[in-house]
Amino acid sequence: MILINLLPHREEKRKRKKVAFFAGLGLAAFAGLAVVGVWYALVQQLTSAQRERNDYLVAEIKKLEVQIKDIATLKAEIESLKARQKAVEDLQIDRNLPVHLLNELVKQTPEGIYFTAVKQEGQVLNVTGIAQTQERVSEFLRNTANSSEWLVRPELIESKAATVQAANKEQKRLFDFSVRVTVKRPQDKPGAVAEVPAPGAPASAGAPKKA
Repeated sequence: MILINLLPHREEKRKRKKVAFFAGLGLAAFAGLAVVGVWYALVQQLTSAQRERNDYLVAEIKKLEVQIKDIATLKAEIESLKARQKAVEDLQIDRNLPVHLLNELVKQTPEGIYFTAVKQEGQVLNVTGIAQTQERVSEFLRNTANSSEWLVRPELIESKAATVQAANKEQKRLFDFSVRVTVKRPQDKPGAVAEVPAPGAPASAGAPKKA
């Protein structure tokens, strides 16, 4: 016997396909939302971790900035202390410099020269005096230029003839001169130590040399 289905099976089949399609679409949407949610949570976690690292770095940078300021302050204080120490050392070294200069002037001054004034301004020593001849002045310049340990670069400023009346009313022809020399400080001399001359050593340049 032959059975014939007269029901609208095509409509039923179409409905089942539509239901299956929407079900699959819903599953896909749910899966997509789940993936997006997991990705969002992961991104939020990474962002939070990076923010914590950034906050940590900012805090450490602030600590380093404070330490750098402290180091800069310490360096400035150290430089200030070094400058003070250098000034004290220079004063200690220069304390006996006038004694050395006067002793050196006596040593390098030839006979026939008499000093009338010696004035020091910084590292420049101005010397004025009276010489019997121009040759005596030239000899003094050579001595200070070639064999002096404390005086360098002598420069003749002026030398002129002058007439002086002696005690016996005899007039003598002498030469007024002015010389400028540079003082070599003890700290500029390698291995030099500023010491006071031994007792009995000449310490004044004002004593006249015998002609």
